[in-house]
Amino acid sequence: MAASADDDIFDLRLARSAPDLWPMLEQLYGQHPDYAEFVPKLEKALRKSWAARPSDLKRLDLKRDLEPDWFQRPDMAGYVFYIDRFAGTLKGVLEKLDYLEDLGVSYVHFMPCLKPRPGDSDGGYSVMDYRKINPDYGSMEDFEEVATALRQRGISLCIDLVLNHTAKEHAWAKKAAKGEAKYQDYYLMFDSPEIPNQYEQSLVEVFPDNAPGNFTHYPAFGKWVWTTFNEHQWDLNWANPAVFLEVVEIMLFLANRGVDVLRLDAVAFMWKRMGTRCQSEPEVHMLLQALRACSRIAAPAVIHLEEAIVAPEEMLPYLGRGQHDGKEGNLAYHNSLMVQFWSALATRDTRLMAHVLGTHFPETLRNATYATYIRCHDDIGWAVTDQDAGALGFSGPAHRAFLSDFYDGSFEGSFARGALFQENPATGDKRISGSFASLAGLEKAMAEGDSAAIDRAVQRILMGHALIASFGGIPLIYMGDELALLNDRGYLDVPEHAHDSRWIHRPKMDWALAANREDGQDPAARVFRGTREILARRRAVPGLHAGYGTRVLHCDVPGIFAFARLAPTGPILCLFNFTESWLNLPESWLRLHGIREMHDLLSDHPAELHHGSIALPPYARVWLS
Repeated sequence: MAASADDDIFDLRLARSAPDLWPMLEQLYGQHPDYAEFVPKLEKALRKSWAARPSDLKRLDLKRDLEPDWFQRPDMAGYVFYIDRFAGTLKGVLEKLDYLEDLGVSYVHFMPCLKPRPGDSDGGYSVMDYRKINPDYGSMEDFEEVATALRQRGISLCIDLVLNHTAKEHAWAKKAAKGEAKYQDYYLMFDSPEIPNQYEQSLVEVFPDNAPGNFTHYPAFGKWVWTTFNEHQWDLNWANPAVFLEVVEIMLFLANRGVDVLRLDAVAFMWKRMGTRCQSEPEVHMLLQALRACSRIAAPAVIHLEEAIVAPEEMLPYLGRGQHDGKEGNLAYHNSLMVQFWSALATRDTRLMAHVLGTHFPETLRNATYATYIRCHDDIGWAVTDQDAGALGFSGPAHRAFLSDFYDGSFEGSFARGALFQENPATGDKRISGSFASLAGLEKAMAEGDSAAIDRAVQRILMGHALIASFGGIPLIYMGDELALLNDRGYLDVPEHAHDSRWIHRPKMDWALAANREDGQDPAARVFRGTREILARRRAVPGLHAGYGTRVLHCDVPGIFAFARLAPTGPILCLFNFTESWLNLPESWLRLHGIREMHDLLSDHPAELHHGSIALPPYARVWLS
């Protein structure tokens, strides 16, 4: 592409996104003494990054400008893994690409892979250099080689970019600790404890067990530093425009290495305001809209996944609301879908699930969609509000306590085997760790040699994968869930992991199990083949495009969860039986919701009716057209 044409394209994209960028920055930084020089510096950084962008990525920019719904299409399916636990190194990932293609993956998320601090790094989220790869995994050159290989296979690459904090070993932090005023202003540092103590009155503790409080005193340089998550993670001062500029340059550096999706971590905490929780403040959304605008100008093939595991009314603005509608995040985790899946599975009752998902979420989103998942690298927090529980006539605290007891296996009759995470006796909060398979009952069933229980666990897993494949968005399968990997208690023998039960569901990939996936009759092979078929059927159904609405339906059968995908060619009615019993729905109810042919798109076979009803076996999943 000629230089003049390149410049013209940049100018057109700058003009396109200027209304999304400059007004946000004016509101955020207009009164800052450095604002006048910050604006030209930012434009210069954007132009420099665009000029340095490789030609194949510029072609991808153009392709995705012409196909802006590329990430909403039903051929998008994700796979999430730690590089070392999946393949050892980045070079090892190259050897596993056939496996990913076999499964039907078109999006991979490398869990934190940028250079972390040594020792405990909060699973890699304590980053000391954003422009280098964790040396245990390889080099930036290795990373670019893998990104290119993935792109050639049509697989998009997602990596984490931590926005709220850096490691205390980051170059900025080291300069701040040495007393450099410029870099001390990159962080939130105080000369005495009075102001931190005032902030603490309204803040919550994220990790009360091993990182109580939100500030750390450093006598060596006489400052109290804001450390929301851990002592070694220093919160950035986003009220300083220099921080915004630094992060934009990092963001575009990574985009030019071949990243397609930037998972912006811990975004809710970016802006601080006295007297609040300092979470999801209005300025957070201004910052995120401005960051997205910068990507659209200098690397428009890149989209943003905003990590905000919060209540629905707090999460939805991360996908754009009000002045930010259609201009903020492209993806956000559907945490409520995950929580409600586990709640309904334990109770065998989907009424709370239907109430929460039908009441708090819109049928459609603009220029955005959800990342849907059943399990991830993190714990499960029981995000069930007292108001939602009360709407169905039961106690929120009692239900949350029941779910923790059920999934740690202590509740009588539970099929699950999980572990508690960050239990807080003062609040009653008890979160849960555990792999999909162990929480779904497979670990207990295999230990007891109960073949019927094993089959039920397999069906629960496949129902979960069919749910996230059809609900709307990009389904994300966490590494090993496609092989029904169980809890790994070996983490207790690793000093830097032993305090964190989340490592129980971060096992190493079992490639011996994977090698047997085609012919084996064990649970791992059955789950793999079933998951692969679900993703293949998803690709074959255009009506599952994430741009089409999702309408939660009430069917008066408590064990069945139902929703309609509102495709222009006619609705797709998705039904899920959350019980171990056969359940029925009358034909009249199906007809009422627009079903004419009674064809199951998931199995690609006719759906038979019996005595005027459709019969759903235990843990059935059906996509009716």
